[in-house]
Amino acid sequence: MKRKNKYTDRTQSKKNGKALTIALIISGTIMTSLVIWLGMHQWDLNKSFSAITGSNQTKEQQEPVSENHSDPETDSTPSSEVSDSAGVEAPTDEVDSEQTDAGGYIEGQQLPEEPTYINGVLIANKKYPLPSTFAPGENQEAREAFNKMAAEAKLVGFHLTAFSTYRSFEYQTTLYERYVERDGKEAADRYSARPGYSEHQTGLAFDIGEVNYEKHWASSSFAETEAGKWVGANAHRYGFILRYPLGKEEITGYMYESWHFRYVGETIANEIYQNNSTLEEYLGI
Repeated sequence: MKRKNKYTDRTQSKKNGKALTIALIISGTIMTSLVIWLGMHQWDLNKSFSAITGSNQTKEQQEPVSENHSDPETDSTPSSEVSDSAGVEAPTDEVDSEQTDAGGYIEGQQLPEEPTYINGVLIANKKYPLPSTFAPGENQEAREAFNKMAAEAKLVGFHLTAFSTYRSFEYQTTLYERYVERDGKEAADRYSARPGYSEHQTGLAFDIGEVNYEKHWASSSFAETEAGKWVGANAHRYGFILRYPLGKEEITGYMYESWHFRYVGETIANEIYQNNSTLEEYLGI
């Protein structure tokens, strides 16, 4: 009887040993397969799990996409006299993220094929240039408005003149290069526009002075004269705005110019004057 029990125990031990061996072999096989599988999927548990479960989501499907949307500008539409030319109506935020150079111009920007209108207003500044071929000449409606203003000024003793209005692309090139040679590029960029960026090329910019007082032409001292004070207080009634006001250089890109006025029509001119703002602020650019 004792012999039989010893035999039974020995048999059971052999069976347990075989089971353990099989278990170890299976475990080893599984571990080896897992290591190989992870290696095939660049040791990425998520990729390996996706492959096992059969998931075929793409990266774009797995990650949320963020989009920014903005409403269009809702400023008042200007009078037809300043928006009757063909051109490109530009969104007001398209150049906000561009890199600018020391002069405030967008680096690498090329001149466009068409002039830019924002809310119907022809714009020419350091962000929105004009085509080199854009040559409308002096704006007739702006000239008529100036003549009316000059006629009223004459009644109170001021003989006004517009000593510089329309300038061609070629003429602006000559002027700018002359100023750069004289004062350097950094200084010139504060008071003179590069070719294609000059508001004078629109035919809507009028440099105003008083006859026989040429020493105040193109000088901030014009604002100190009685004639200059009168123009500053009345130009908006004829559709003109002081284009580059004092303290607005960071907005307009140019230093204060007490003599430089831009025709925009009476509605816009009155609003800008009442708000003591600039064309850039009015248009939201």
